[in-house]
Amino acid sequence: MNRELRKVVIAGNWKMNKNRAEAKELVNAMKDKVANAKCDVVVCVPFTDLETVLSAAQGSNIKVGAQNCHFEKSGAFTGEISADMLTEMGVEYVVIGHSERRQYFGETDETVNKRVLAALAAGLKVILCVGEMLADRENGITAELVALQTKIALRGVTAEQLKNVIIAYEPVWAIGTGKTATAQQANEVNALIRATVAQLYCQDCADALTIQYGGSMNAKNAAELLAQPDVDGGLIGGASLKADDFAVIVDAASK
Repeated sequence: MNRELRKVVIAGNWKMNKNRAEAKELVNAMKDKVANAKCDVVVCVPFTDLETVLSAAQGSNIKVGAQNCHFEKSGAFTGEISADMLTEMGVEYVVIGHSERRQYFGETDETVNKRVLAALAAGLKVILCVGEMLADRENGITAELVALQTKIALRGVTAEQLKNVIIAYEPVWAIGTGKTATAQQANEVNALIRATVAQLYCQDCADALTIQYGGSMNAKNAAELLAQPDVDGGLIGGASLKADDFAVIVDAASK
């Protein structure tokens, strides 16, 4: 982490977990535990929980995000939610391009880019996910693939809009598997992403960009990962569903 240059952000991705009663209980359990955080704290929750969590988090330092949005403002897109709908609710953040969206729901680098542009135009802050499959790492193309994902996702994003983007590096082979990139591996790819952004924009733009690590960060490994200079927080999956574990990670990011 480098607090002098950029924000540290811990964001929980609840995925498809928690009904409204459970969501309210979890946020209420988190509030006191993260109240003194010296980093930004976000929870990205299912669409059905958004209103409940926005209400429960009111008056606290917990910010609320959605897990996806569509790239059109409205229309015949059954089952989809627009960025404007999220903004109207009071949602501040949205996760875009998560590997599970790419893997199970056919999202591509191009549709990720369209979603990023739509979300930024609607006034949302974007948590943009990039990362490689295990085969990509074994074939030695992690750098090329992650740089390509980053470049396509940010196509058309202005330097001013970039201030509302967080990039989350999530090696797909480390999501929900219990496997974690080493702290050195995480830092190497985050540094590569930063260098790519510097090429696209400027070095100051890249230095100000928050780049999270998002592959099975948990209460046990958070401190080591967050000690790396280019790891500016985490996109937390399973550990964000337990208030105590999430609080440990937030505490590690606050030191």
